[in-house]
Amino acid sequence: MARVLTPTDGNAIMTLVAREATGQASFATVNSSTFVSTGETVLATGMENVFNSINLVLGRLVLAVRPYSGKFLTVQAADSGVYTNRYRKVSFYSKDALPSGYFNTNLYTNLADGYTAGDNGGASTHSQWEQHQAMPLEMNFGGSTVWDNCITLYEDQVKMAFRSPEEWTRFVAGYLQEHANDIEQQKEAFNRMVVLSKMATIYDNAVNNSIAPESAVNLTAAFNAYFNISPAYTTAELLSTYLKEFTEFAVATIKEYSDRLTDRSARFHDPMQKTVSGVNYHILRHTPKADQRLILYGPLMKKVEAMVMPEVFGPNYLELGDNYESVNYWQANDGSNDMGIDVTSAVYDHVTGTQIAGNAVALDNVVGILFDRDAMLTDFQLESAYTTAIEARKGYRNTWLHIAKNAIIDQTENAILFYMKD
Repeated sequence: MARVLTPTDGNAIMTLVAREATGQASFATVNSSTFVSTGETVLATGMENVFNSINLVLGRLVLAVRPYSGKFLTVQAADSGVYTNRYRKVSFYSKDALPSGYFNTNLYTNLADGYTAGDNGGASTHSQWEQHQAMPLEMNFGGSTVWDNCITLYEDQVKMAFRSPEEWTRFVAGYLQEHANDIEQQKEAFNRMVVLSKMATIYDNAVNNSIAPESAVNLTAAFNAYFNISPAYTTAELLSTYLKEFTEFAVATIKEYSDRLTDRSARFHDPMQKTVSGVNYHILRHTPKADQRLILYGPLMKKVEAMVMPEVFGPNYLELGDNYESVNYWQANDGSNDMGIDVTSAVYDHVTGTQIAGNAVALDNVVGILFDRDAMLTDFQLESAYTTAIEARKGYRNTWLHIAKNAIIDQTENAILFYMKD
C-alpha cells in the first residue's frame, strides 16, 4: 500500500488519538499506517435556547477555561507549503577508498619506464580520467492528512444571558479559548501519532525485519545480561525492588547510545543497502549532540530524581539541554497503561520501494526514544482560516479552519527505542 498523494481525511484518527490522550477513550490499538464537581447541569429557571446550556439567572459569571500548550514539541516541524504535498529528500551512499596510483604498491605498478597514464594492460590503476559518480538515494514522503475545525459566533441571541457587554465579551473569549485548546490538542495528537508511529517502526524493523537490530534496546534484557543475573530479574522487579540499580544502569546506557550516535555508522537506522558489481554500499549517518532529541516517560524519571539520586538524571547530564522532553503517558491517558503503546505503523518495503503496513507493535513498558531531529517530522502544508458573512435570517457566522499535514517517518535517520520486556 503506497502512500497516496491525494488528501486523506484524518479527523477519525486525530479524534481517536486525542480522546485516548485525554482519557475520553480507553487504551486501544492505533493504526497510523495509512496516516494521537458533582455540580448540577440543569437549573429550574431554564436555559437560553441557542446553546441550551447557559442559564438565564443573572449572577456572577465564572468561565472554566485556560490556555493549553501541547506536548511533543521536540518533534521537528517542516514546511512543504500548499503547492506540493511531497517532501523529497536526497542522501548519498558512502563509497570506499581506491587503490593508490601515486606509488608502486603490492597491487599495482604505476611508475615504470615506458608506462603510460593508462592501466598498462591491467598492471596499473586507471588514468586520472576514470569516472567515479556519486550514488544518490532519493526518498519521497508524500500525502496529506486533512481535517477541519469550525466555531459559530452568534450576533445577539445569547446576550440576554449576561449582565453586561463586558460579561458577554468574557463569555465569547472563553469559548474561543476552548476552541483554540481543541486545535492545540489536535496538533499534539498529530505529533503524538508521529512519535508512536516512529516507535513502532523502529521496533518492527529491528525485531521483525532484522534492520538495524541495535536500535531497539530491551533495557530489562540488557541489565540482566550486563550483570549476568540468573535467574533474571523481571521488569516489575527492576521497576520496584531494584529501581536504584536499574535506573543508574538505564541512564548510563542512554548516555552511551547518545555518544554512539555522534559516530558515523550504519548501526542505528535503515542503511538502504545497495549492491553494485558485488560491492555492498550503505547510507551512513551521524547525529551530533545538538541534533539529538530525547523523549522519556516522565513518571519513571521523577522516581529516579526523588528516590534514587537527584543528580543521576537530567538534560545537562546527557548534554542535550532543551532537546529533552518528558511525557506523562505515551498513548492513552486512562490510567490503564500509561507506559504502553499499541500501534500499527508503516515500514519501507525494500522489494517494491513503497511503504506498507508493518506488524502490530504492542509494548507495555516503553522508557523513551532517542532520535535524530530529521528522523521524524511534522510537515505543515496548509493551515487556513475563513469566516463567513453573517447569515442574515438567523444572525450567526462561522469561522472554519482547514488543516493539511503529513507525518514523516524517515527510516534512514538515526533513532533508538528504549523499552522493557521480560
